[in-house]
This record gives sequence, C-alpha cells and structure tokens, in this order.
Amino acid sequence: MKKILSGSAVLLITASPLIAGGIERAPQSLAVLFEQGNYAELSFGGVDPTVEGRDIAGFNTGDVAQGYGFVGLAYKHQFNDNLSAAIIMEQPFGADILYPTQPGPLPNPAVDASPVLGGTRVEVNSTTLTGLARYKFENNFSIHGGIRASKADGGVTLNGGGYSRISPPYNLEINNEWGMGYVLGAAYEIPEIAARVSLTYNSPIEHDFDMTETGDIILAATGGLTDTISGTYTVKTPRSWTLEGQTGIAQDTLVFGSIRWVKWSEFIVDNAVFPIATPTGGTVPLVEVEDTTTYTIGIGRKLTDNWSASLSFLYEPSEGDTVSPLAPTNGRKGVTLAGIYTMDNIKITTGINYTRLGGSDVGIGESGNQTTVATMEDNHAWGVGVRIGYSF
Repeated sequence: MKKILSGSAVLLITASPLIAGGIERAPQSLAVLFEQGNYAELSFGGVDPTVEGRDIAGFNTGDVAQGYGFVGLAYKHQFNDNLSAAIIMEQPFGADILYPTQPGPLPNPAVDASPVLGGTRVEVNSTTLTGLARYKFENNFSIHGGIRASKADGGVTLNGGGYSRISPPYNLEINNEWGMGYVLGAAYEIPEIAARVSLTYNSPIEHDFDMTETGDIILAATGGLTDTISGTYTVKTPRSWTLEGQTGIAQDTLVFGSIRWVKWSEFIVDNAVFPIATPTGGTVPLVEVEDTTTYTIGIGRKLTDNWSASLSFLYEPSEGDTVSPLAPTNGRKGVTLAGIYTMDNIKITTGINYTRLGGSDVGIGESGNQTTVATMEDNHAWGVGVRIGYSF
C-alpha cells in the first residue's frame, strides 16, 4: 500500500502542465517529507501547450504559448522516529507567451499573427530552494515548516494596436533577485489504512527587483529627455493553502486528492509606468490575475509486486470574465495516467497528462473594465514527466 501511496502522490506534480493563474508550473507539494526513511529523488519532464484564438480585427493569433521543460531535486533525511528534514529544489513559477507578428507593413489575414497583439511577449523563470523539518508526535499527528528562498527573473513586451494607449512597444526587463518566505503545516496519519491528511500554508514572497523600462510612453513623460528608466520595485509572489489527503479503500487500492487555493490577486507589478492612472480614477495594471482554486482526485492500484498504476483528474474553474494577454487562459480540466515501477530501493514513476485549457476573453485596459481584444478557444496542453526515487 505504501508503494502506491508515495507513487500516486508525486503524480500530482510530475506530469501535469500546471499553469494556474497563467504562471504556476508546480504546486509546491511537500510529499517527499512523508517518504519512508532516507530518500532522494530527481524529477524532469516537459509540457507542450497550444493556446490560440482570434483577435477583434478577425485575425488568427497563432499559437502564443511556448513549450517548456522542468527539473526538480529533493532529499529527505530521517534523524529518528520522530524528526526528519528535507531540502527541495523546484521551478514553481514560469511563463513563456509570444504573440506572432505580421511579416510585412500591411496585415495579411492569411498569416496566423495578430496586428492587435503581435509582438507582445512575457518570459518568467524561477527557482526555489525550500528547507523543511517535520516532527511526528506519538499520536500520529505531525507538524512541518521551514524557509523558502526564491529566485526569479523575466521580461515583458507590450506591442500591437491593442496597446495604442501606451504608444507601443513598451519593454520591461527584470533582473535576477532572491526573496524569502516560509512554509507551515500539519498532518494526521492512520498508518493501518495508509490514510493521511495534511494542510500546508506557503507565505507570499517579496522580491525587490531591479527593473529597466523602455518605450515612447517614458519619452513623453520625461519631455523627450529619455526613453529608458531604471529602478528597484517590489513584486510579491502569492500565498497559497494546500489540503492533501489519501486513504486505502481496499487491498492494494488507494484514493488521493487535493485542494489548492492561490491568492493570485496579490501578484502585482508596480513600477514607474504601471499601474497607469485613468481619468475615471481607476488604474491599468501591467497584468491582472484572479485567485484560483484547483481540485484533484485520483485512484492508485498495485498491480504486481513491482508495478502500480494511477489515474487522476484535475479541475480548476474559470475565474473572472476577462484575462490578461500575458496569461491568456481561464480554468482547466486535466487527466493524468501514470505507471510506477519499484525494484528494491528504486522507484520510477512515469506519467502523461492531457489538459483542456479554458477558453477566455483577452482584455486590455482599466481594471474591472477591460476592452476585449481577442478570444481564445479550444486550447489544450500535453505533459510528460519522470520521477526517480531512491530510498536508503
């Protein structure tokens, strides 16, 4: 039962193309803390999304979402029956969106490229290092917590007719910077039936980024003195709560699931240009993302002494009516199929995921009153992942 338990739990983060809020790529699971004994693992994989639609001028946008790979490392050490600790390296946040541009001076409807958004792009990369400790009491209750260091960088370009208000193109480059946060949680287990429920809080992390902005909007604001301005600004990655559970329901059969809530509304970029004040007293943000709640449920079964398999489903309802061109999906539904091979102290998990990405109206303008500039429909993503674990 425990082999299915640990193998199934990692499937939630091994093969799913996690793009909640547009930029989340891993749910920051702490499953490694619950492995037996000392344990080390390596995970890697890739995701190939397709996100396309049509702008208000009637042009196809082309596929704006770029594929990406991911890698993770983790090590857990069991000091005694009660105390353990772990170190986790992962890439929880990222984005790679690029709207193709028209090749000539006059728009060509035969080309999949939007004159309204063409040239708009966002690229975000991140790496986190999390140090954790867990203490298990004699009554099967345990607490866990630690610190998390996060490094991120990226860049944004706003271009196309949809951004005429800011005299495009506008470019923003964000340098590598570290930020610090913390993790707190608790768990309760019933080992006889492989049951466990855990609740974990991930704090927001503030990054003081050095940003460089370039564009005609800056040239106009400085009276023609310069089109470039640099400064240090704070960006907060969001807090989250994750509830995870599992239990055996029959011999060699386990059900598992999770609920994850992320406060994406506190992910705000505040720099020299954005947010832009409007005559009505509102603001135009660089990017605006709604809070998300993601539900996962699955079942795992031991097939032989060496092989197990699992099937899981993911659902994230759409939030809000309009999304940013920099995060042009809204909600998702996914299914993950995986196989787990165990031999002595080695466990290899391989999974494949298919996700339907929610259709969306892409809007630009004042917060709460955006103008729709494109519609994205019938989009999806494929993901594959491998996780290799070694117990000792």
